[in-house]
Amino acid sequence: MDYATLKSLKPSEFEDAAGGYRTVGDMASQVKDDLEQQIAAGMRKTLEGEAVDAAVVQLRKLATNFHYTQVECALITTALNSLAYELRAAKDKLDAAVEDAEAEKFTVGSDGSVSYPAAGDKVDGKVPEGGTVQGSAKGKPTNQPIDPTGDANDTADALERQAANIHPNPNFGRAVAIANRIAQAVYDATQADKKWAPKLRSLKADDDLHVSRYDWADTQSDTSGVRSGAKDYLDDIKHPPKDGSPTDNAKWWKGLSDQEKVDYAAMYPAGLGKLDGIPADVRDEANRIELAEKRADYQIRLNAIPKEPIKFKDVGPNVTAYTQEWLDWHHKYEGEKGRLEGTLKGMNAIQNRFDQTGRKGLPEAYLLGFSPEGRGRAIVANGNPDTADHTAVYVPGTTSNLSKIHGDINRMTNLWHASEPLAPGQNVSTVTWLGYDAPQNIVTDATRPGYANTGAPAFNQFVDGLNASNESGTDSHVTAIGHSYGSTLIGSAARQGTLNADDVIFAGSPGVQVGSAEALDVPRGHVWNEYADDDPVPELGRAFHGGDKSSRFWQDADMPIIPADAEFGAHQMTTDTEGHSGYWDYDLDHEDSSQSLLNQANVVVGRHDKVQISD
Repeated sequence: MDYATLKSLKPSEFEDAAGGYRTVGDMASQVKDDLEQQIAAGMRKTLEGEAVDAAVVQLRKLATNFHYTQVECALITTALNSLAYELRAAKDKLDAAVEDAEAEKFTVGSDGSVSYPAAGDKVDGKVPEGGTVQGSAKGKPTNQPIDPTGDANDTADALERQAANIHPNPNFGRAVAIANRIAQAVYDATQADKKWAPKLRSLKADDDLHVSRYDWADTQSDTSGVRSGAKDYLDDIKHPPKDGSPTDNAKWWKGLSDQEKVDYAAMYPAGLGKLDGIPADVRDEANRIELAEKRADYQIRLNAIPKEPIKFKDVGPNVTAYTQEWLDWHHKYEGEKGRLEGTLKGMNAIQNRFDQTGRKGLPEAYLLGFSPEGRGRAIVANGNPDTADHTAVYVPGTTSNLSKIHGDINRMTNLWHASEPLAPGQNVSTVTWLGYDAPQNIVTDATRPGYANTGAPAFNQFVDGLNASNESGTDSHVTAIGHSYGSTLIGSAARQGTLNADDVIFAGSPGVQVGSAEALDVPRGHVWNEYADDDPVPELGRAFHGGDKSSRFWQDADMPIIPADAEFGAHQMTTDTEGHSGYWDYDLDHEDSSQSLLNQANVVVGRHDKVQISD
């Protein structure tokens, strides 16, 4: 970069290029959505068989290509806008310096030097002659160490001021100052060019038609590189309020410009996907990026684990022992292998739900929360809760984690299938909310209330977020459904704070920490319970999570109260399923719902008078 280049440079051309990439990204996003939600879903609705399954697989691969294109175009858009931002700052500095030179009647040369005319008091009978000066910029060439104290620049500035003060021509000092500003502008532009040229080159994809797991994993480093380089540009974008409420988050998002939304979503997908109150489609897109990247990363790490060696060796007649090679492998890799496999199983289950869109009319899925860290988190909605008239949010219980999310997702797809026909002309959304660390051990963990008490505020905030982002202008009808320990969490949420749910359903509940439905922050008469006769959990959990606990709780008359007890005050719905996990039984092929599930569906769509109540 030199003076002439910067003088003629138009930062708007980079912004125009960014706009072009944004258009391509938007087109890729639309095609991806059409492939997933229209074409593949339409085939699922009307056709069945191996040929359809194979076609859907190919469509999914094509959709993945467009999704990757969308993500990379968003990164390029932000990178080009940031480059334009930095070049414009340098160009503005240059233009201002040139204007000041013209005002002083100075001449700026093609190399950025500044010529000044004769001026000043006569010396030996002559007016001090004019001259030409070349400016210098603050900063060090990249091959020289930077002075962290800035002493070198301070010394140079002092020497320049001293020279200007003693120079007989007063124009000299002003010319030097302008020349330095020109040099600084050129230097700043040069640094921007040096920074962004390699970053933009790194965003070039492989020259093939296959988006591999390595391509997806690489987007993480691409995002990190652009984010670090674009710090100044991104600092102009207002970030979400720290610890903001869903209403605060919604207001923040609405206050961003369209381009700011694109930039923020591209640079901070993981953070954006967690924000309650943000539109469901925005959270979904952000979390899908995170899912694609993490899924690729975890698969690469799993593939890098060496193959398990031979486990046993013969050490004598009919005697075997572990091989040392296997013991070493087991010590080093077994735990990590199991963790990666479990997490990938959960991520694949989420992807499988995406792929099932359209089957038997199942609506598109929305990933409203995702994290593979620890036990994992996932929030998956059937249908868009922002446009839903009725929304059900299900909280799973003990042993739930990301690796087992498949069953919990299926329960809410079953509930959607059972609910949707009961609300003609209305939209129904059913949500699996694994947004807390559930207890993993029935004996040592499930007896403790801490998991519920810790997770309850997040559940309250999520429900608040559904109301904040709902597009109908009024809150949708929300039903909170808790299974097993999940009911304990909902009870804690209704006990600790404001639970903005219209109805609450407990199934197989071990207790909800209070002894009366009226003690919950739920409208009177809108607490429902299901208890299968052969479900052992409610009685086993009574002593730990029941309400109004007496010091003599082992005596029948003073046993803690759970939702299955008449004195609790919940509507006791009839059940026709068995065990602790049958409350969501549904025959998808024959579209036949159990009475246990049908009762829940009637509550979800507000048909309270159709619910069957046990005697």
